[in-house]
Amino acid sequence: MRWGILLLVALALGAISAHWLLGDQGYVLIDIRGWTVETSVPGLVIALLLLYAAVRLVIWLVRAPRRMGEAVGEYRARRTQRHLDQAFAAIAEGQWSRGERLLGRAARGPASLAGYLSAARAAQHQAAVDRRDEWLRLAYEADPAATPAVLLTQAELQLDSGQLEEALATLQRLEQTSPAHPRGLTLQARALEQLRDWQGLEALLPRLRSAKVLDDEALQQLEVRAARAALEKAGDAAALEAAWKSRARRLRQRPELIEAYARRAAQLGLAGEAEAVLRKALKSEWAPQLVGLYGRLETKDPAAQLAVLEKWLTQRPEDAELLLACGRLCLKNELWGKARSYLETSLAIRPRPETWRIYGELLVQLGESGAASEAFRKGLAAAAGDTPALAAPRSAAG
Repeated sequence: MRWGILLLVALALGAISAHWLLGDQGYVLIDIRGWTVETSVPGLVIALLLLYAAVRLVIWLVRAPRRMGEAVGEYRARRTQRHLDQAFAAIAEGQWSRGERLLGRAARGPASLAGYLSAARAAQHQAAVDRRDEWLRLAYEADPAATPAVLLTQAELQLDSGQLEEALATLQRLEQTSPAHPRGLTLQARALEQLRDWQGLEALLPRLRSAKVLDDEALQQLEVRAARAALEKAGDAAALEAAWKSRARRLRQRPELIEAYARRAAQLGLAGEAEAVLRKALKSEWAPQLVGLYGRLETKDPAAQLAVLEKWLTQRPEDAELLLACGRLCLKNELWGKARSYLETSLAIRPRPETWRIYGELLVQLGESGAASEAFRKGLAAAAGDTPALAAPRSAAG
């Protein structure tokens, strides 16, 4: 509507101007440095219009290449974005080969870094390690300022493919450019743990704590695993004691570490030390796995061990693990009747495969072969998480 009104006004003004000029075309004289130009007013107007048109044409011709380049750039950007969208959709659907191919087409211009890194991940899913590394190299060359992102991606992919030493080397390169990078520290901990480099992991723990990249529970779990490994690989009694006493007190109160220490101590012939540590720990905090280990210890005085357990039993008469431990120690002390009573009570509370096996061994010792076979049979069924498929043979009932 507005353009229509403007067009009508322009036509009206043109008609009035034409009528006025045709009535008297006027006379124009231009004299410049001896040059004289004579023309009418309409001629001057036409000349000025032609000059304006010529100037506009020259300006358009000068700007045409730049505009052409901008148009081509916009077209390429739209095409790149379309390829990226299609590539990410293909990757989301698990079409790694197609996604990688489309990302290769899209990896030009401003989207190159994202395209190269995503293409590297797609190649990783196809177990194409050489192509993966080539994409990562191109990503680094495309944007050297994004080196940390490239190195983190490379280390993560190397860890996922089991290249642990290579991943650690990549993370050491990252340390040179971005020291104490939170994600880098997390990946270092993962690599060291998978390499079972517990000493290196323990050295890294303070930095992980300072960077606050893991919560307290995750850090404690790492500490426990590293400390447990140090205890398990102790070569002699002195090394075991050194590894145990060097741990923080809060760690020495963890059941997992107490169990690891006691097991290794028993293996090194230090059953007495193991018994003392377990007894002290169980007085402080009850832990079923420690009770079971206490019952399996081979000390010089199994009667004293049994007395300790029976004292605890007065406080926990329905603890199946404690009853099993009492049964074990009764067997060591050749108290067959008490062993049978403890084991049967434990089975009534919690029928575990291990308890059925020990109970069956006791019945064999007592000469009750039929009942022993039934106990072993029930133990196998319990291990399989099922009930016996067949009823017990009649001969076993007697």
